[in-house]
Amino acid sequence: MDNVFIGSILSALSTGLGALPILFLKNNLTHRWRDSLLAFSAGIMMTASMFTLIPEALKTDGIFPVFVGLFLGVLVLTTLEQRIPHIDLQHSKSGMKIDEKAMLIVAAITLHNLPEGLSVGVSYASDVNDTGALIAVAIGFQNAPEGFLVALFLISQNIGRFKAFLIATATGAVEIVTSLLGFYMTNYVSQLVPYGLSFAAGAMLFIIYKELIPESHGDGNERTSTYTFIAGIVFMLLLVESF
Repeated sequence: MDNVFIGSILSALSTGLGALPILFLKNNLTHRWRDSLLAFSAGIMMTASMFTLIPEALKTDGIFPVFVGLFLGVLVLTTLEQRIPHIDLQHSKSGMKIDEKAMLIVAAITLHNLPEGLSVGVSYASDVNDTGALIAVAIGFQNAPEGFLVALFLISQNIGRFKAFLIATATGAVEIVTSLLGFYMTNYVSQLVPYGLSFAAGAMLFIIYKELIPESHGDGNERTSTYTFIAGIVFMLLLVESF
């Protein structure tokens, strides 16, 4: 219990850690750097899904829970995307104006973070001791640039730097709740563990392919983003081998 609580807090509050530089940054970050951060995060999450979550689910209970969990993960994220307005954090060509719908935007970003917390909690409920820590690290590395980009977006909409930092931190903090929920559900109903792991993998893969990769290619930085995506994969593989 202590491990999942600490892991969920650290991974969730990485959003605030990532947003912290916004208090001191004088100039806006270039699109190339933003796209590189997104692609690096995508590589980390891809490796966590394909080399940790799915293999663990397969080893626990075979292929059927993997099929079901992946399908449900994608289905839930698809439903969220359809119900919640998409917020384009990177590109000035599109997106909603925060002066009219600030609370809606914050709510949308927050809800999109919920499956990430769930994946941390489910992973800690797995029988393999290192799985939870690995996924917490992966989500934490993904949350840091996300927090920075959210805060940067809010500042571009004339929100004060400190207030933008607090809002960005709050959007990540909700992951603690879903992390503990996922842990308790799968820990006390052990048959749910492979489904939960696969669900988390499906949700993460949806985010990678639908959100992170397209966003990282939106300003002509495809080659740089490809390199940083691969760097993210290699970085996470090194972490996997280290645990």
